[in-house]
Amino acid sequence: MRTFLTAVFLVAGFAVLRAQRAPDNVMIYSGETDAYQPCEPSIAISPSNPDILVAGSVLDNVHRSTDGGWTWKTETLTSRFGVFGDPCVVASPKGDFYYLHLSNPDGLAWSSEALLDRIVVQRGKGKGKRWTKGAGMGLNDQKDQDKEWAAVSVSGRSLVSCWTQFDKYDSPLASDSSIILCSTSNRKAKVWTEPVRVNKLAGDCLDGDWTVEGAVPDIAADGTIYVAWAHADTIWMDRSTDGGVTWLKKDLRVAQIAGGWDCVVRGFNRANGMPVTRVDRSNGPHAGRVYVNWTDNRNGPDDQDVWVVYSDDGGTTWTAPIRVNDDPAGAQQFFTWMDVDDITGFVHIVFYDRRKAAANYPNPATKPSWDTEVYVASSYDGGATWRNLLVSEKSFRPQEKMFFGDYNNISAYDGRVRPIWTRNDQGILSIWTAFMDGFE
Repeated sequence: MRTFLTAVFLVAGFAVLRAQRAPDNVMIYSGETDAYQPCEPSIAISPSNPDILVAGSVLDNVHRSTDGGWTWKTETLTSRFGVFGDPCVVASPKGDFYYLHLSNPDGLAWSSEALLDRIVVQRGKGKGKRWTKGAGMGLNDQKDQDKEWAAVSVSGRSLVSCWTQFDKYDSPLASDSSIILCSTSNRKAKVWTEPVRVNKLAGDCLDGDWTVEGAVPDIAADGTIYVAWAHADTIWMDRSTDGGVTWLKKDLRVAQIAGGWDCVVRGFNRANGMPVTRVDRSNGPHAGRVYVNWTDNRNGPDDQDVWVVYSDDGGTTWTAPIRVNDDPAGAQQFFTWMDVDDITGFVHIVFYDRRKAAANYPNPATKPSWDTEVYVASSYDGGATWRNLLVSEKSFRPQEKMFFGDYNNISAYDGRVRPIWTRNDQGILSIWTAFMDGFE
């Protein structure tokens, strides 16, 4: 009996230690010699072989792993339309990867009117080994196409991409506006439909709170397309039940985004809390549930928090906002992203976090600390409750003059969870991931 109890205590003790151990971190890439240092990382786990992952980072990096994320090979992505950041990588159950990005067709960047004339997508065949030359969507050289994202259906036969179209980026003119466009394609991703405007109320072009941004679509198991975006202090949503051909006549109000999506975060020259939309496509108890995740400062200007709401009726009605981070009031959490595991239905949200810095410096107005860590919050009950896990092994401090981009990312499939984020070390940016398998 004594031997049995000892064994039980040892097993229980090991379980506690395992739960408390920080996940292993792996550096995917360092931009020490890059003209454009890496940021805005995106990552996708292949549903057909979860050992294969593809990630992207600014400006034109494509990273690939065949051993679950332990080792990575980085190459430069090239396209006949140029590659100019805003990387979005999504994976298909057919084994394909898709890398979406902005255009730079003549290679002259901001000195050319051709910059941002379309959204570009490249299909990674051979499980991300070989990339097509690129297809364009939304071609309009009189306007600017920006901040795209995409989703793949559970069958792998259809794709959707949504983005913001500016009449002219950064224009202060009241006559210039921004709108949300969406386009669809099949598995080959060569030909895309004529973009459809989905938002009813246009925004301005100043790339701030009054601009419509944050269009992250998802495709439910039944084929319904959902996309939410932010405008001023409100998150709106639209949906299509016919593959993106038609959309609702009236946008659905999701939630307030207090203080707007353009956030003020110490040490960052820009940050945002724009919404992320994901649908539970599993066969679990919350199948079909639509989630929207964002950050805002409803609890105070130095208290940016991570929030989520969900809907079980296709976005018509929503829960009250649920606070995801579980720290005391007074710290900043920002750069959030969310994924829902297609197999388990579990929800995972990654974000930068300053709870430790706030605890060490209770009065940040007089002695600010920019020490930043990375957390992942996970929900195993459909978003009702959340477990926070520190996933970064090392904190970092940003530098205000450095461009950190607009987002981090996370991918989850069949219990594997891979967050991805940007870290600063003495002026050198690098891209990292963590192994969260077994940290439920």
